[in-house]
Amino acid sequence: MKLRNKINLYTSVLFIVLLIIMNSSIYFVFSHLMKENELERTQAEVEKVVTDIKIAADSIAPSELLRANVPVDGMIQLLKEDLTTDNKITSLSEGKLSSRDNNFYDGEFSELLTYEGTSYVFVSFPMVWLDGSVVNLQMTTSIEPTNDMIHLLGIVLIFVTLIAVLPTLISSRILSNLIIQPIRTMINTMKDIQKNGQFKQLELKDTTEGELVEMGETFNHMISLLQKNYEKQEQFVSNASHELRTPLTIIENYADLMKRRGLERPDLFEESIDAIHSEAIRMREMTEQLLSIARQEKWILQMEQINICQLVQEIANTFQTTYHRDLFVEGSKQIIGYADIQKLKQLLFIFLDNARKYSDGPITIHVGQTEKETTIQIKDRGIGIPKEDLPKVFNRFYRVDQARSRKQGGSGLGLTMAKDIADALGARIELSSKENQGTVVTLFMQKEK
Repeated sequence: MKLRNKINLYTSVLFIVLLIIMNSSIYFVFSHLMKENELERTQAEVEKVVTDIKIAADSIAPSELLRANVPVDGMIQLLKEDLTTDNKITSLSEGKLSSRDNNFYDGEFSELLTYEGTSYVFVSFPMVWLDGSVVNLQMTTSIEPTNDMIHLLGIVLIFVTLIAVLPTLISSRILSNLIIQPIRTMINTMKDIQKNGQFKQLELKDTTEGELVEMGETFNHMISLLQKNYEKQEQFVSNASHELRTPLTIIENYADLMKRRGLERPDLFEESIDAIHSEAIRMREMTEQLLSIARQEKWILQMEQINICQLVQEIANTFQTTYHRDLFVEGSKQIIGYADIQKLKQLLFIFLDNARKYSDGPITIHVGQTEKETTIQIKDRGIGIPKEDLPKVFNRFYRVDQARSRKQGGSGLGLTMAKDIADALGARIELSSKENQGTVVTLFMQKEK
């Protein structure tokens, strides 16, 4: 069963059940109150008759007093303790009551009863008679008019319930449509995405803070994430196919050259092995960088106060041991910064690796601080970057010198990743360079949280 039909069915059934319960409650409460009212009215009438008899017993015959107070649809009598009566008077319409069995009661007694298909109120009230004996003044009154009124009320309530079913069904249908409409719009949008292969978002016209609006916003956010991931996937495939084509071609050509002439010329064989090895390393590094960039939707950081000089000195020692390059650290030994240690190390290794690739002389790292920031400055004396290329060096796969970059193993991804890491750390990068004089990279970081 569709959700629309379920909502319509459940809403209709629930409303109808509530309507039946409410009308049934009204019926039974009204019926009880009406019958209780008849019972109280008859009790009051009997008490009045008893009072009248006591007052006028000496001057008016009891039978006359009873005849004057006989109910229009009922019976009145004086019943002795031996169940005999000399005074039993019935109305013309209720003569059958004269044959009803009599019962004597020691105290006041009242009840609702049914006799030969007719409903009555029966009240018995004890009183002391003229001769000193105790008798019961008993009155039986028909409540059929009240029953007819209650029956009419039941018919009216049933009729009202039946009439209310139609607007209930209509309103439940409207309600189900209102609830289902955003879901139906979402389904249609999904079908369009599936059919056309293009990402679409819902148009949210309602600005209220409701669950349906929240669902639509969540859907749009999910579509945005899917679109970003899809674009990143396309970009990764495009970048990978573009960048891996050249090293694969070089490896293929050198392998073919080795196959044809490698045995005849050892120098060519050695050259080919070196080239293949170099390109394989570059492919591995480039693939790792591509995957790292593609995975970083949100950086997971562990920010803390760290001793920047100590961290930089550790990185410099590692770098010198690995690449056998002269590297000098300048600055105070007690400069504090606020960063993620692992991400900062990764960021500095990128800058140092670029300085190593594009320079042959010593590399200098200067650690300093301003009033609000901690600075790390990396300076090399390499080939430098032309002024017109400086704004583009953080673009993905951009290389200033294509030939030199490939020779050194550059992929054009390092500075892109560096920019992403710096943004995540809340740091900023300034780059200055002069051709054939060198490059200076300055990283500005927070001193404290």
